Amino acid sequence: MKKQKILVVDDEQDLCEILTFNLENEGYDVDSANSAEEALTLKLKRYDLLMLDIMMGKMSGFQLAEKVRKERKLQTPIIFLTARDTENDTLTGFSLGADDYIPKPFSVKQVIARVKAVLKRSGNEGENSEEIIINDMNIYPREKRVTLNQNTLLFTRREFDILLLLSHSPRKVFSREEIMANVWEEGVIVSDRTVDVNITRIRKKLGPYGKGLINRSGYGYCFDPDLLK
Repeated sequence: MKKQKILVVDDEQDLCEILTFNLENEGYDVDSANSAEEALTLKLKRYDLLMLDIMMGKMSGFQLAEKVRKERKLQTPIIFLTARDTENDTLTGFSLGADDYIPKPFSVKQVIARVKAVLKRSGNEGENSEEIIINDMNIYPREKRVTLNQNTLLFTRREFDILLLLSHSPRKVFSREEIMANVWEEGVIVSDRTVDVNITRIRKKLGPYGKGLINRSGYGYCFDPDLLK
């Protein structure tokens, strides 16, 4: 299996080395940069995860994330690392599309657990990062994009994550609880009704392919490609 690539961007070289060493021990392929400017010289689209310090030199991690999202048009998962643990910073980070936010100081075990959780939710977990093709529908986990007959369909983050989960394991039935555990962050309260509403929206956006997304009464949901034939 191809190793997942992580980029650590922090102006503390010692911290970069510590994170690189420990993440590589977990089986990841890790690069580091000591400034946002240096990070922008790299081919960012090849990474499965970006770990960005917020307080850095001329360009902050927030500014780097904004360039990644708006100028590079990348939906690569982002984890912010920061010594500043304020509500405003957290809200700013999430508004820029952050997937997690880890205040310093942190334990290496905590960071590794967060990295694994973000990669799992994002669909960038090993083979899960590969393009999924179901007849004329293509799902691109890295790009967070779905096309049907070469037309791009617009999904919210939750809708995309649910579709990716179900389509990656065709015909496997996921209970609502399993969907919530895989799609929503730990600690977020979600009702069964929220899952049902998202499923309804996905079906509508998929048009004729929506019939492949079915409910197994009393069990949960699955995606069955055989129903598209």
